Amino acid sequence: MSGRVLERIAVARGRRLRAGPTRWGAIAMVCMGVSGCANLVGQVTSGLATDLSEAILDSNDPAVVRDGAPAYLIMLDALLRRGADNADLLRAAASLNGAYSTAFVTDEARRQAFADKALDLALRAACVDIAWMCQVRTLPFEDLERRVAAMGIRDVPAAYALATAWAGWIDARSNDYRAVADLGRVRPIMARVLELDETYDNGGPHLYMGVFESVLPPSVGGRPEVARDHFERTIAIAGGKHLLARVFYAENYARQVFDRELHDRLLREVLETDIRAPGLTLMNAIAQERARELLASADDYF
Repeated sequence: MSGRVLERIAVARGRRLRAGPTRWGAIAMVCMGVSGCANLVGQVTSGLATDLSEAILDSNDPAVVRDGAPAYLIMLDALLRRGADNADLLRAAASLNGAYSTAFVTDEARRQAFADKALDLALRAACVDIAWMCQVRTLPFEDLERRVAAMGIRDVPAAYALATAWAGWIDARSNDYRAVADLGRVRPIMARVLELDETYDNGGPHLYMGVFESVLPPSVGGRPEVARDHFERTIAIAGGKHLLARVFYAENYARQVFDRELHDRLLREVLETDIRAPGLTLMNAIAQERARELLASADDYF
């Protein structure tokens, strides 16, 4: 999954409040002595974080995002000083930190540091929204399964954000068997999200489950045919506009089963499709970059 999981950029869509200098000044004046001010500021900061995430998702220039994202991350750190218990803001910060590291950071130590931060933020957000998730890493597995099964539709944003950040943390430590073992805790959470809302984040739960099912070869537990179904379902849910799903389909499934015809067809479709789509433009641009790399190396692989 290295460098591939820009899905984590996606955050729960909340109330959109745009905050400029004038609005900040007005809020400071109105809030003096007024109860509920903390909640109002929390709504504004959550809206700003969501707007930033959406602006990044809709960019068609990965280089601009790579160069500009660190400033956004610092700003989110500043916002969190006043909104440490704001679940929406914590999720946005987790998603952006995780996405930046997997997409643009190549140094292993820095990538792991970003993954640590993203997981910590996602855990804090989940703990705010779902009390038992404060112990999600230490609960006996049977208790974890029981509590996951009881989650409802309202828990989807928190559970999805946690599962994606946790998957990124595992990916950053793919050579550590103790970290990889955590996949056993992440998988049931994502599977439950899929049961509750398979369309969430343009079919993101199916995309992740497809990756989970294809990480290992069949000889040691991988299920490539199940992965194929998940990738195809992601493509269908997004109306063919989720180009990263086709890239994963080619790289994780077609290469594993040595289907060169399917591999090349999927990647050519990625390159022939307009990358512009609400909430998907940036990841589609990155998908096209990866598609070119995979096609260039296909002769050596097959």
